[in-house]
Amino acid sequence: MGRAYQNRKVSMAKTAAAKTKVYSKYGREIYVSAKNGGVDPNGNLALRRLIDNAKKEQVPGHVIDKALDKAKGAGGEDFVPARYEGFGPGGCNVIVDCLTDNNTRTFNDVRLCFTKVKAKIGAPGAVAHMFDHRAVFVFKGEDEDKILEALLEADVDVSDVESEDGMITVLVPPTEYNKAKTALTELLGEIEFEVDEITFIPQSTCPISGEDAEQFEKFLGMLNDCDDVQDVYHNAEIQE
Repeated sequence: MGRAYQNRKVSMAKTAAAKTKVYSKYGREIYVSAKNGGVDPNGNLALRRLIDNAKKEQVPGHVIDKALDKAKGAGGEDFVPARYEGFGPGGCNVIVDCLTDNNTRTFNDVRLCFTKVKAKIGAPGAVAHMFDHRAVFVFKGEDEDKILEALLEADVDVSDVESEDGMITVLVPPTEYNKAKTALTELLGEIEFEVDEITFIPQSTCPISGEDAEQFEKFLGMLNDCDDVQDVYHNAEIQE
């Protein structure tokens, strides 16, 4: 499968506005993860992943601390996940993941992004079957057989292990995230993951060009401007 998935997730531009969006995204995700699974990163590996990734994205410590402090308190905001699927410009497949405290508002905001570029939002499950939902770990190494053996010994349901250019990529179902990360850490010690995330990997790509490509970039920009949108996954491959 290679590491093509790394180009299929929307990357935020490093502008001031985009940084604010990134801070908000991680603040919300950290709050929800800590609220649901506990504020101790050592006992909540999903939270630890978010904090580590936030630091890689240079999210300030006070943003992380504020989210954790808020999760420790009673009450607070009640964010729930919402996923929307559809067909973007050029017929590409798109998944939009959100965290929202108002489903009606969020649906209307996301639907407007689709309609403004003459794209079509679909029913739940419309395109998700065209993606593989996976936990992904990428780290330095070359002995993929050793990694696979350790994962299997830990009774991890492994989807794929690849070695390429001095990097090892491990793919497992999202439900195996904690088990897989624990096994890798026990085998390799304090490992630095280049990628440590749960994502959607397209099973095939959709080449787009010309006006479709322009509309697609506009589409992504509008989605990124939606406060409730956390992640956007797609199978578009823009042709030069």
